[in-house]
Amino acid sequence: MIKAPVSNDLFLRAQNSIPGGVNSPVRAFRAVGGNPRFIVSAKGPYMYDEDDNRYTDFINSWGPMILGHAAEVVQEAVQQAIPNSLSFGAPTRKEIEIAELIVSMVPSIEKVRMVNSGTEATMSAIRVARGFTGRDKIIKFEGCYHGHGDSFLISAGSGAITLGVPDSPGVTKGTANDTLTAPYNNLDAVKTLVDAKKGQIAAIILEPVAGNMGLVTPAEGFLQNLRALCDKEGIVLIFDEVMTGFRLAPGGAQELYGVTPDMSTLGKIIGGGMPVGAYGGKREIMEYVAPAGPVYQAGTLSGNPIAMSAGMAMLTYLKEHPEVYTQLRNTTDKLVSGMEQNMQQLGLNFTVNQIGSMFSIFFTQQAVTDFDSAKTSNTAFFGRYFNAMLDRGIYLAPSQYEALFVSTAIGEEQVSQYIQANLESLKEAQQG
Repeated sequence: MIKAPVSNDLFLRAQNSIPGGVNSPVRAFRAVGGNPRFIVSAKGPYMYDEDDNRYTDFINSWGPMILGHAAEVVQEAVQQAIPNSLSFGAPTRKEIEIAELIVSMVPSIEKVRMVNSGTEATMSAIRVARGFTGRDKIIKFEGCYHGHGDSFLISAGSGAITLGVPDSPGVTKGTANDTLTAPYNNLDAVKTLVDAKKGQIAAIILEPVAGNMGLVTPAEGFLQNLRALCDKEGIVLIFDEVMTGFRLAPGGAQELYGVTPDMSTLGKIIGGGMPVGAYGGKREIMEYVAPAGPVYQAGTLSGNPIAMSAGMAMLTYLKEHPEVYTQLRNTTDKLVSGMEQNMQQLGLNFTVNQIGSMFSIFFTQQAVTDFDSAKTSNTAFFGRYFNAMLDRGIYLAPSQYEALFVSTAIGEEQVSQYIQANLESLKEAQQG
Protein backbone atom coordinates (compact mmCIF):
# COMPACT_ATOMS: atom_id res chain seq x y z
CA MET A 1 0.00 0.00 0.00
CA ILE A 2 1.29 3.45 -0.95
CA LYS A 3 1.88 5.71 2.05
CA ALA A 4 1.48 9.47 1.85
CA PRO A 5 2.21 11.09 5.23
CA VAL A 6 3.48 14.34 3.73
CA SER A 7 0.36 14.72 1.57
CA ASN A 8 -1.81 14.04 4.62
CA ASP A 9 0.00 16.73 6.61
CA LEU A 10 -0.28 19.19 3.74
CA PHE A 11 -4.02 18.55 3.44
CA LEU A 12 -4.50 19.32 7.15
CA ARG A 13 -2.43 22.47 6.76
CA ALA A 14 -4.31 23.54 3.64
CA GLN A 15 -7.66 23.46 5.40
CA ASN A 16 -6.56 26.34 7.63
CA SER A 17 -6.17 28.72 4.70
CA ILE A 18 -8.10 27.24 1.75
CA PRO A 19 -11.83 26.34 1.84
CA GLY A 20 -11.95 22.57 2.18
CA GLY A 21 -8.20 22.48 1.68
CA VAL A 22 -8.48 22.53 -2.14
CA ASN A 23 -9.02 25.02 -4.95
CA SER A 24 -11.55 22.86 -6.80
CA PRO A 25 -14.04 20.67 -4.89
CA VAL A 26 -13.55 17.25 -6.50
CA ARG A 27 -9.87 17.31 -5.53
CA ALA A 28 -10.81 16.86 -1.86
CA PHE A 29 -11.55 13.11 -2.39
CA ARG A 30 -14.80 13.39 -0.41
CA ALA A 31 -16.65 11.16 -2.86
CA VAL A 32 -14.13 8.33 -2.52
CA GLY A 33 -12.72 8.68 0.99
CA GLY A 34 -9.16 9.30 2.03
CA ASN A 35 -7.04 12.38 1.46
CA PRO A 36 -5.78 13.91 -1.78
CA ARG A 37 -2.21 13.46 -2.92
CA PHE A 38 -0.22 16.66 -3.35
CA ILE A 39 1.63 16.56 -6.64
CA VAL A 40 5.16 17.86 -7.14
CA SER A 41 5.91 17.05 -10.77
CA ALA A 42 4.82 15.06 -13.80
CA LYS A 43 6.44 13.79 -16.97
CA GLY A 44 4.99 11.69 -19.76
CA PRO A 45 2.45 9.22 -18.29
CA TYR A 46 3.53 9.71 -14.68
CA MET A 47 2.88 12.07 -11.76
CA TYR A 48 4.94 12.24 -8.56
CA ASP A 49 3.63 13.33 -5.17
CA GLU A 50 5.22 14.95 -2.12
CA ASP A 51 6.01 11.49 -0.71
CA ASP A 52 7.95 10.45 -3.86
CA ASN A 53 5.19 8.09 -4.96
CA ARG A 54 4.72 7.59 -8.69
CA TYR A 55 1.30 7.32 -10.33
CA THR A 56 0.28 6.50 -13.89
CA ASP A 57 -2.08 9.35 -14.69
CA PHE A 58 -5.48 8.86 -16.32
CA ILE A 59 -6.81 12.34 -15.54
CA ASN A 60 -4.14 14.28 -17.41
CA SER A 61 -5.14 17.57 -15.78
CA TRP A 62 -8.76 16.74 -16.68
CA GLY A 63 -7.99 16.41 -20.35
CA PRO A 64 -5.46 18.92 -21.70
CA MET A 65 -2.34 16.76 -21.43
CA ILE A 66 -3.19 14.86 -24.59
CA LEU A 67 0.52 14.43 -25.40
CA GLY A 68 1.37 13.49 -21.82
CA HIS A 69 2.85 15.69 -19.11
CA ALA A 70 5.58 18.20 -19.97
CA ALA A 71 5.44 17.45 -23.68
CA GLU A 72 8.62 18.82 -25.24
CA VAL A 73 6.86 20.66 -28.07
CA VAL A 74 4.81 22.64 -25.55
CA GLN A 75 7.62 23.09 -23.03
CA GLU A 76 9.90 24.56 -25.69
CA ALA A 77 7.25 27.04 -26.84
CA VAL A 78 6.69 28.25 -23.29
CA GLN A 79 10.41 28.54 -22.57
CA GLN A 80 10.90 30.64 -25.69
CA ALA A 81 8.03 32.96 -24.74
CA ILE A 82 8.89 33.56 -21.07
CA PRO A 83 11.89 35.92 -21.57
CA ASN A 84 9.63 38.36 -23.44
CA SER A 85 7.56 38.93 -20.24
CA LEU A 86 4.64 37.05 -18.77
CA SER A 87 1.83 39.44 -19.67
CA PHE A 88 1.26 42.62 -21.66
CA GLY A 89 -2.45 43.42 -21.46
CA ALA A 90 -2.07 44.43 -25.10
CA PRO A 91 -2.55 42.68 -28.46
CA THR A 92 0.07 40.25 -29.77
CA ARG A 93 0.73 38.50 -33.08
CA LYS A 94 0.33 35.12 -31.35
CA GLU A 95 -3.34 35.87 -30.58
CA ILE A 96 -4.05 36.30 -34.28
CA GLU A 97 -2.16 33.15 -35.20
CA ILE A 98 -3.96 30.93 -32.72
CA ALA A 99 -7.33 32.45 -33.65
CA GLU A 100 -6.65 31.70 -37.31
CA LEU A 101 -5.59 28.17 -36.40
CA ILE A 102 -8.74 27.54 -34.36
CA VAL A 103 -10.91 28.89 -37.19
CA SER A 104 -9.16 26.53 -39.60
CA MET A 105 -9.77 23.49 -37.36
CA VAL A 106 -13.22 23.89 -35.76
CA PRO A 107 -16.15 23.70 -38.21
CA SER A 108 -18.46 26.08 -36.34
CA ILE A 109 -15.99 28.87 -35.64
CA GLU A 110 -15.60 31.82 -37.99
CA LYS A 111 -14.46 34.20 -35.25
CA VAL A 112 -13.16 33.44 -31.77
CA ARG A 113 -12.52 35.35 -28.53
CA MET A 114 -9.90 34.12 -26.07
CA VAL A 115 -10.70 34.08 -22.35
CA ASN A 116 -9.11 32.52 -19.27
CA SER A 117 -11.22 29.47 -18.39
CA GLY A 118 -13.95 27.18 -19.60
CA THR A 119 -16.39 28.77 -17.16
CA GLU A 120 -15.66 32.21 -18.58
CA ALA A 121 -16.15 30.86 -22.09
CA THR A 122 -19.58 29.35 -21.40
CA MET A 123 -20.79 32.38 -19.43
CA SER A 124 -19.76 34.64 -22.29
CA ALA A 125 -21.32 32.44 -24.97
CA ILE A 126 -24.68 32.48 -23.20
CA ARG A 127 -24.55 36.26 -22.86
CA VAL A 128 -23.78 36.68 -26.55
CA ALA A 129 -26.58 34.28 -27.52
CA ARG A 130 -29.02 36.30 -25.43
CA GLY A 131 -27.83 39.55 -26.93
CA PHE A 132 -28.03 38.15 -30.45
CA THR A 133 -31.53 36.71 -30.10
CA GLY A 134 -33.04 39.25 -27.69
CA ARG A 135 -34.31 36.32 -25.61
CA ASP A 136 -33.64 35.41 -21.97
CA LYS A 137 -34.07 31.69 -21.37
CA ILE A 138 -31.65 28.84 -22.02
CA ILE A 139 -31.97 25.07 -22.02
CA LYS A 140 -29.26 22.89 -20.51
CA PHE A 141 -29.19 19.19 -19.82
CA GLU A 142 -29.26 17.41 -16.48
CA GLY A 143 -25.79 16.27 -15.54
CA CYS A 144 -24.01 18.47 -18.07
CA TYR A 145 -21.54 20.78 -16.34
CA HIS A 146 -20.62 24.06 -17.99
CA GLY A 147 -18.54 25.62 -15.25
CA HIS A 148 -19.67 27.43 -12.13
CA GLY A 149 -21.56 30.32 -13.71
CA ASP A 150 -24.91 30.97 -12.03
CA SER A 151 -26.93 29.98 -15.09
CA PHE A 152 -25.34 26.53 -15.15
CA LEU A 153 -25.55 25.40 -11.52
CA ILE A 154 -28.99 23.94 -12.00
CA SER A 155 -29.02 20.14 -12.31
CA ALA A 156 -25.27 20.25 -12.78
CA GLY A 157 -23.05 17.22 -12.87
CA SER A 158 -19.43 16.67 -11.87
CA GLY A 159 -18.40 18.32 -8.61
CA ALA A 160 -21.92 19.49 -7.79
CA ILE A 161 -23.38 15.99 -7.65
CA THR A 162 -20.20 14.59 -6.12
CA LEU A 163 -20.72 16.92 -3.18
CA GLY A 164 -24.45 16.16 -3.05
CA VAL A 165 -25.35 19.81 -3.78
CA PRO A 166 -26.63 19.82 -7.36
CA ASP A 167 -28.14 23.30 -7.00
CA SER A 168 -25.74 25.73 -5.36
CA PRO A 169 -26.80 28.29 -2.74
CA GLY A 170 -26.09 31.77 -4.02
CA VAL A 171 -27.86 31.22 -7.34
CA THR A 172 -30.87 33.53 -7.38
CA LYS A 173 -34.40 32.36 -8.16
CA GLY A 174 -34.53 34.74 -11.09
CA THR A 175 -31.45 33.17 -12.63
CA ALA A 176 -32.78 29.69 -12.01
CA ASN A 177 -36.08 30.62 -13.66
CA ASP A 178 -34.27 31.46 -16.88
CA THR A 179 -32.50 28.09 -17.01
CA LEU A 180 -34.65 25.20 -18.20
CA THR A 181 -33.38 21.62 -17.91
CA ALA A 182 -34.03 18.46 -19.85
CA PRO A 183 -32.66 14.92 -19.57
CA TYR A 184 -29.67 14.29 -21.81
CA ASN A 185 -30.52 12.32 -24.96
CA ASN A 186 -34.24 13.14 -24.57
CA LEU A 187 -35.33 15.11 -27.63
CA ASP A 188 -39.03 15.00 -26.72
CA ALA A 189 -38.34 16.75 -23.42
CA VAL A 190 -36.50 19.52 -25.28
CA LYS A 191 -39.39 19.95 -27.71
CA THR A 192 -41.82 20.21 -24.79
CA LEU A 193 -39.76 23.00 -23.23
CA VAL A 194 -39.43 24.85 -26.51
CA ASP A 195 -43.18 24.63 -27.15
CA ALA A 196 -43.98 25.79 -23.60
CA LYS A 197 -41.66 28.81 -23.91
CA LYS A 198 -42.26 29.63 -27.56
CA GLY A 199 -40.03 32.45 -28.77
CA GLN A 200 -38.29 32.79 -25.38
CA ILE A 201 -35.36 30.38 -25.74
CA ALA A 202 -32.09 32.10 -26.62
CA ALA A 203 -29.84 29.05 -26.60
CA ILE A 204 -29.54 25.34 -26.07
CA ILE A 205 -26.17 24.46 -24.56
CA LEU A 206 -24.82 20.96 -24.11
CA GLU A 207 -21.71 18.86 -24.03
CA PRO A 208 -22.01 17.01 -27.37
CA VAL A 209 -20.33 14.16 -25.53
CA ALA A 210 -21.08 14.51 -21.84
CA GLY A 211 -18.11 14.11 -19.53
CA ASN A 212 -19.37 15.39 -16.20
CA MET A 213 -21.83 12.67 -15.24
CA GLY A 214 -19.18 10.24 -16.27
CA LEU A 215 -18.78 9.77 -20.00
CA VAL A 216 -22.13 9.62 -21.82
CA THR A 217 -22.32 9.65 -25.61
CA PRO A 218 -25.17 11.17 -27.64
CA ALA A 219 -27.84 8.79 -28.89
CA GLU A 220 -28.07 8.27 -32.63
CA GLY A 221 -29.68 11.33 -34.21
CA PHE A 222 -29.82 13.34 -30.97
CA LEU A 223 -27.37 16.06 -32.02
CA GLN A 224 -28.74 16.18 -35.56
CA ASN A 225 -32.30 16.63 -34.30
CA LEU A 226 -31.24 19.37 -31.90
CA ARG A 227 -29.63 21.15 -34.83
CA ALA A 228 -32.87 20.93 -36.84
CA LEU A 229 -34.96 22.13 -33.90
CA CYS A 230 -32.73 25.14 -33.30
CA ASP A 231 -32.85 26.04 -37.00
CA LYS A 232 -36.63 25.88 -36.94
CA GLU A 233 -37.05 27.95 -33.76
CA GLY A 234 -34.25 30.51 -34.21
CA ILE A 235 -32.37 29.18 -31.18
CA VAL A 236 -28.59 29.40 -30.88
CA LEU A 237 -27.11 25.91 -30.52
CA ILE A 238 -23.97 25.92 -28.35
CA PHE A 239 -21.62 22.97 -28.06
CA ASP A 240 -19.54 23.04 -24.90
CA GLU A 241 -16.37 21.43 -26.22
CA VAL A 242 -14.14 22.53 -23.36
CA MET A 243 -13.49 18.84 -22.75
CA THR A 244 -13.95 17.29 -26.19
CA GLY A 245 -12.45 20.04 -28.34
CA PHE A 246 -9.31 18.80 -30.13
CA ARG A 247 -9.42 15.59 -28.06
CA LEU A 248 -11.89 13.48 -30.03
CA ALA A 249 -10.78 14.85 -33.41
CA PRO A 250 -8.89 17.91 -34.67
CA GLY A 251 -12.26 19.66 -34.96
CA GLY A 252 -13.74 18.16 -31.81
CA ALA A 253 -17.00 16.26 -31.36
CA GLN A 254 -18.70 18.43 -33.98
CA GLU A 255 -16.30 17.12 -36.61
CA LEU A 256 -16.68 13.56 -35.37
CA TYR A 257 -20.49 13.63 -35.47
CA GLY A 258 -20.86 15.92 -38.46
CA VAL A 259 -23.09 18.42 -36.64
CA THR A 260 -22.14 22.10 -36.71
CA PRO A 261 -23.41 24.26 -33.83
CA ASP A 262 -23.84 28.04 -33.99
CA MET A 263 -21.31 28.59 -31.21
CA SER A 264 -18.65 26.53 -29.46
CA THR A 265 -16.79 26.91 -26.19
CA LEU A 266 -13.25 25.61 -25.81
CA GLY A 267 -10.61 25.17 -23.13
CA LYS A 268 -8.26 22.52 -21.79
CA ILE A 269 -6.14 21.50 -24.79
CA ILE A 270 -5.99 24.97 -26.38
CA GLY A 271 -3.75 26.08 -23.52
CA GLY A 272 -1.55 23.01 -23.50
CA GLY A 273 -2.07 22.95 -19.74
CA MET A 274 -2.06 26.72 -19.16
CA PRO A 275 -5.24 28.46 -17.88
CA VAL A 276 -7.20 29.37 -21.00
CA GLY A 277 -10.61 29.22 -22.65
CA ALA A 278 -12.28 30.48 -25.78
CA TYR A 279 -15.69 30.92 -27.35
CA GLY A 280 -16.50 31.37 -30.99
CA GLY A 281 -19.02 30.78 -33.70
CA LYS A 282 -20.74 32.24 -36.70
CA ARG A 283 -19.46 35.61 -37.83
CA GLU A 284 -22.84 37.34 -37.47
CA ILE A 285 -23.15 36.15 -33.86
CA MET A 286 -19.59 36.97 -32.82
CA GLU A 287 -19.92 40.47 -34.30
CA TYR A 288 -22.18 41.18 -31.30
CA VAL A 289 -19.14 40.97 -28.98
CA ALA A 290 -17.57 44.29 -27.87
CA PRO A 291 -15.93 46.30 -29.28
CA ALA A 292 -17.48 45.15 -32.57
CA GLY A 293 -20.93 44.99 -30.99
CA PRO A 294 -22.97 45.76 -27.87
CA VAL A 295 -22.39 42.59 -25.76
CA TYR A 296 -19.64 43.40 -23.28
CA GLN A 297 -16.91 40.96 -22.27
CA ALA A 298 -13.34 41.74 -21.30
CA GLY A 299 -10.35 40.26 -19.49
CA THR A 300 -6.94 41.62 -18.52
CA LEU A 301 -5.20 38.28 -19.01
CA SER A 302 -7.20 37.11 -22.04
CA GLY A 303 -4.82 36.08 -24.79
CA ASN A 304 -1.94 35.79 -22.31
CA PRO A 305 1.24 35.40 -24.39
CA ILE A 306 2.52 32.36 -22.49
CA ALA A 307 -0.82 30.54 -22.75
CA MET A 308 -1.08 31.44 -26.44
CA SER A 309 2.40 30.07 -27.09
CA ALA A 310 1.58 26.81 -25.33
CA GLY A 311 -1.73 26.49 -27.15
CA MET A 312 -0.25 27.33 -30.53
CA ALA A 313 2.35 24.60 -30.13
CA MET A 314 -0.22 22.04 -29.01
CA LEU A 315 -2.79 22.74 -31.73
CA THR A 316 -0.18 22.94 -34.47
CA TYR A 317 1.14 19.54 -33.46
CA LEU A 318 -2.33 17.99 -33.43
CA LYS A 319 -3.22 19.47 -36.81
CA GLU A 320 0.01 18.22 -38.37
CA HIS A 321 -0.18 14.77 -36.75
CA PRO A 322 -3.73 13.41 -37.15
CA GLU A 323 -2.37 9.92 -36.51
CA VAL A 324 -2.40 10.90 -32.82
CA TYR A 325 -6.12 10.20 -32.74
CA THR A 326 -5.73 6.68 -34.13
CA GLN A 327 -3.04 5.96 -31.56
CA LEU A 328 -5.18 7.29 -28.71
CA ARG A 329 -8.21 5.31 -29.79
CA ASN A 330 -6.24 2.07 -30.14
CA THR A 331 -4.66 2.49 -26.70
CA THR A 332 -8.01 3.23 -25.08
CA ASP A 333 -9.63 0.28 -26.86
CA LYS A 334 -7.03 -2.02 -25.28
CA LEU A 335 -7.61 -0.55 -21.82
CA VAL A 336 -11.37 -0.88 -22.07
CA SER A 337 -11.23 -4.41 -23.48
CA GLY A 338 -8.97 -5.54 -20.65
CA MET A 339 -11.22 -3.97 -18.02
CA GLU A 340 -14.33 -5.52 -19.49
CA GLN A 341 -12.74 -8.97 -19.48
CA ASN A 342 -11.75 -8.50 -15.83
CA MET A 343 -15.23 -7.44 -14.77
CA GLN A 344 -16.91 -10.23 -16.71
CA GLN A 345 -14.54 -12.72 -15.10
CA LEU A 346 -15.54 -11.46 -11.64
CA GLY A 347 -19.27 -11.38 -12.41
CA LEU A 348 -19.65 -7.66 -11.73
CA ASN A 349 -22.47 -5.41 -12.82
CA PHE A 350 -20.85 -2.75 -14.99
CA THR A 351 -21.12 -0.49 -18.00
CA VAL A 352 -18.11 1.04 -19.73
CA ASN A 353 -18.75 4.03 -21.98
CA GLN A 354 -15.98 5.02 -24.37
CA ILE A 355 -15.38 7.31 -27.29
CA GLY A 356 -11.88 7.86 -28.66
CA SER A 357 -9.51 8.54 -25.77
CA MET A 358 -12.23 9.17 -23.16
CA PHE A 359 -13.93 6.50 -21.04
CA SER A 360 -15.83 5.86 -17.81
CA ILE A 361 -16.67 2.78 -15.74
CA PHE A 362 -20.11 2.71 -14.16
CA PHE A 363 -20.78 -0.01 -11.61
CA THR A 364 -24.39 -0.59 -12.65
CA GLN A 365 -26.17 -3.29 -14.64
CA GLN A 366 -27.98 -0.86 -16.95
CA ALA A 367 -26.84 1.19 -19.90
CA VAL A 368 -25.84 4.73 -18.94
CA THR A 369 -27.42 7.21 -21.34
CA ASP A 370 -28.30 10.15 -19.09
CA PHE A 371 -27.92 11.56 -15.59
CA ASP A 372 -30.57 9.34 -13.99
CA SER A 373 -29.01 6.14 -15.30
CA ALA A 374 -25.54 7.36 -14.26
CA LYS A 375 -26.83 7.80 -10.72
CA THR A 376 -27.74 4.10 -10.50
CA SER A 377 -24.01 3.38 -10.14
CA ASN A 378 -22.71 1.82 -6.95
CA THR A 379 -20.67 4.77 -5.69
CA ALA A 380 -19.55 2.98 -2.52
CA PHE A 381 -18.01 0.23 -4.66
CA PHE A 382 -16.40 2.88 -6.86
CA GLY A 383 -14.83 4.50 -3.79
CA ARG A 384 -13.25 1.23 -2.73
CA TYR A 385 -12.10 0.55 -6.27
CA PHE A 386 -10.60 4.05 -6.63
CA ASN A 387 -8.53 3.73 -3.47
CA ALA A 388 -7.37 0.24 -4.41
CA MET A 389 -6.19 1.56 -7.78
CA LEU A 390 -4.46 4.51 -6.12
CA ASP A 391 -2.61 2.09 -3.82
CA ARG A 392 -1.38 0.33 -6.95
CA GLY A 393 -0.08 3.53 -8.49
CA ILE A 394 -3.01 4.28 -10.84
CA TYR A 395 -4.36 7.82 -10.59
CA LEU A 396 -8.05 8.00 -11.53
CA ALA A 397 -10.60 10.77 -11.20
CA PRO A 398 -11.77 10.81 -7.54
CA SER A 399 -15.45 10.70 -8.50
CA GLN A 400 -17.77 8.28 -10.22
CA TYR A 401 -19.12 11.20 -12.23
CA GLU A 402 -15.99 12.12 -14.19
CA ALA A 403 -14.50 10.89 -17.45
CA LEU A 404 -10.97 9.52 -17.74
CA PHE A 405 -8.49 10.66 -20.38
CA VAL A 406 -5.71 8.79 -22.16
CA SER A 407 -2.57 10.51 -23.43
CA THR A 408 -0.13 9.50 -26.16
CA ALA A 409 2.39 8.85 -23.38
CA ILE A 410 0.41 5.77 -22.34
CA GLY A 411 2.08 2.79 -24.01
CA GLU A 412 1.95 -1.01 -23.82
CA GLU A 413 3.72 -1.07 -20.44
CA GLN A 414 1.19 1.30 -18.87
CA VAL A 415 -1.75 -0.54 -20.46
CA SER A 416 -0.60 -3.86 -19.00
CA GLN A 417 -0.01 -2.25 -15.61
CA TYR A 418 -3.48 -0.72 -15.67
CA ILE A 419 -5.29 -3.92 -16.60
CA GLN A 420 -3.50 -5.94 -13.91
CA ALA A 421 -4.14 -3.26 -11.27
CA ASN A 422 -7.77 -3.12 -12.40
CA LEU A 423 -8.23 -6.85 -11.79
CA GLU A 424 -6.58 -6.77 -8.37
CA SER A 425 -8.46 -3.63 -7.32
CA LEU A 426 -11.83 -5.02 -8.38
CA LYS A 427 -11.19 -8.14 -6.29
CA GLU A 428 -10.25 -5.97 -3.32
CA ALA A 429 -13.34 -3.78 -3.75
CA GLN A 430 -15.54 -6.91 -3.87
CA GLN A 431 -14.21 -7.96 -0.47
CA GLY A 432 -15.51 -4.68 0.98
